[in-house]
Amino acid sequence: MPDPAAAAPRWALHPDRALPADPVTRPVARQILEATRDLPIVSMHGHVDAGLLARDEPFGDPASLLVVPDHYLVRMLVSQGVPHDALGVPRRDGGAVESDPRAIWRTFAAHWHLFRGTPTRFWMEHVLVEVFGVTQRLSAATADAAYDTIAARLAEPGFRPLALLDRFGIEIIATTDPASADLADHADLAGRGWGERVVPTFRPDAVLHVDRPGWARDVALLGERAGVEIGSYRDFVQALEARRWAFVTAGARATDHGHVLADTTPLSEADATAVFAAALRGDVEPAAARAFSAHMLFEMARMSTQDGLVMQLHPGALRDHDPHVAASRGHDVGYDIPVVTEYVHALRPLLAAFGHHPGLRLVLFTLDEDTFSRELAPLAGVYPAVRLGAPWWFLDTPDGMRRFREAVTDTAGFANTTGFVDDTRAFFSIPARHELSRRVDAGFLARLVVEHRLDLDEALETAVDLAYGLPRRAYARPDARAAQQAPAPVRQEVRP
Repeated sequence: MPDPAAAAPRWALHPDRALPADPVTRPVARQILEATRDLPIVSMHGHVDAGLLARDEPFGDPASLLVVPDHYLVRMLVSQGVPHDALGVPRRDGGAVESDPRAIWRTFAAHWHLFRGTPTRFWMEHVLVEVFGVTQRLSAATADAAYDTIAARLAEPGFRPLALLDRFGIEIIATTDPASADLADHADLAGRGWGERVVPTFRPDAVLHVDRPGWARDVALLGERAGVEIGSYRDFVQALEARRWAFVTAGARATDHGHVLADTTPLSEADATAVFAAALRGDVEPAAARAFSAHMLFEMARMSTQDGLVMQLHPGALRDHDPHVAASRGHDVGYDIPVVTEYVHALRPLLAAFGHHPGLRLVLFTLDEDTFSRELAPLAGVYPAVRLGAPWWFLDTPDGMRRFREAVTDTAGFANTTGFVDDTRAFFSIPARHELSRRVDAGFLARLVVEHRLDLDEALETAVDLAYGLPRRAYARPDARAAQQAPAPVRQEVRP
């Protein structure tokens, strides 16, 4: 009986994928892309688990690696009626879900056509073909052959996590860690000589939103890690400052904040103290909790002027849109939805106080691309502290990246951006995401060249800067001593 997989066309990626289609611009884009092809990857906003790198154990099966934890894949399949159970997404109550990795992989492969035109397809094609050597396009007929190819590669020593840092050309990678993390995995890695390449990122969201379930437990753990018994707002601030310094000592370059709103309106110390006390009693009002979160973003900026950590802010995601799915499956299963985000008024208190402070670098991301040219580019185009992060999440697509460049370059230029920042949990997709960004930037720069708005040598230099120089400079090692010696910021009254 003929093998249906044998009839599948050989899978090869076109060398000009995501480059401009017109015959005048494309050759220039190829030349610009070539200048970035072998540059190292600077991955400064990732969610790869530090423990995975420290343990350096072989990865599991293809399904548990590439399908189950990837909310991009999961959400598309769920939208077409594939249940979470069939994809092996765990239930909080421990109920039964599909546990056969090959069955999960077959379900994914049978629905490969759903990803046509999406960035998921671009990234996954790169992973399957360039990294694992899969030779036939994914389908129900080729699922088992692809699974076996990937499984065989994952068993090789060269496919362990730390070896992949070299294979992928990752010069430095930042993990994302809660404020209460003990950083033991980072200490372990540093002791083995990896401290300059694997660095933590301070993510305090769990303790800055005082109405979150489990907040009191998280605050208690924060205090335990900081060696501070937290009984008051001042204790809380002291503990946060202590933990930030612990992260700096461990090699951290940045903080990371995923608030729904960008509001940075500060509270008086008396008001902050009152809200914190109410939260400890368990009777804080939602409006007070929102005001406290905004206040703490202001405080995070103040702390950055002292310890030198870059402050990353990516508001605008309503997490767990379906409460029933969140209750049954937990977080990060595809139900985080973008919302309208306002920056000009929201950031004004923070920027009035710290926007010209030499110790602050504020990197702004967005899921609301309407703000690219109207709000974000003008802010980055005048405040020395502000840089624009790369298109993020739903916008890190070929067309989304092009729209970003077209919208922000007029006002902010290239130098007021951070280059590409990948923001992924999927370790194997990191090279694919950086390659897509380099291809899109090559196309954008090529258009400027053929329109005689840039000389070719300038475009080549800019491409290298976007891929490597800008992220290295934007996320430079904190110079806390210089930050502390800078003039103290003045809290200014901001008029509406």
